[in-house]
This record gives sequence, structure tokens and C-alpha cells, in this order.
Amino acid sequence: MSKPLNITDDQFEQEVLQADVPVVVDFWATWCGPCKMIAPILEEVADEYAEKVKIVKIDVDSNSTTAAKHNIMSIPSLLFFKNGEVVDQVVGAIPKAQLTARLDKIV
Repeated sequence: MSKPLNITDDQFEQEVLQADVPVVVDFWATWCGPCKMIAPILEEVADEYAEKVKIVKIDVDSNSTTAAKHNIMSIPSLLFFKNGEVVDQVVGAIPKAQLTARLDKIV
């Protein structure tokens, strides 16, 4: 079973920008209600797309450099990376069907 990987600013380049599969980055915080709502959806998707997509989570409170670099103003924010470039973005919690539809466009 695949789980979302918690990363830090220092791991971002290796885990996201240099990944050989598309990556969904969840910018979140422990105090964020909508972040807690989307977390189980991301866990399901991480498992279902285990071979095709990597799901990573980055806590904006302790990793503000990466959040600032990507102009994250609201959380949760999901950035979809392919070949090291942002190809899609979602702000706010979305239903699983919307998330998988977006993923299916980039895998």
C-alpha cells in the first residue's frame, strides 16, 4: 500500500522536480480543516495510482520556502508536476472524482 510521502524544503527538488513520474504536491498545515478533509482522498489516490503517480505532502508552517517559491496563498493547494514543471493546480479540497480526472490527464 502506497502512502503520501511527507517531505521538507530540502527534499523538494529530489522528490518532486527530479521524479520520473508525475507528482501531486499537497501544501497543507495541521490546523487546516479542509486539509484534513482531503487527506483521506489523497491516501486512496496514492494507493490506486501507486505505479503511475507520486503523492507528496509538505507542511507550509515548517517548510515556508517551498510554499513561498510556488506562491501558495491558500491551503490546501495541490500542484501537479510533470517533468519538473507545474502542469495543473487546485486550491481547496476537491472530491476524489475531480482529483482522479485531473490525474488521468497527466499520466
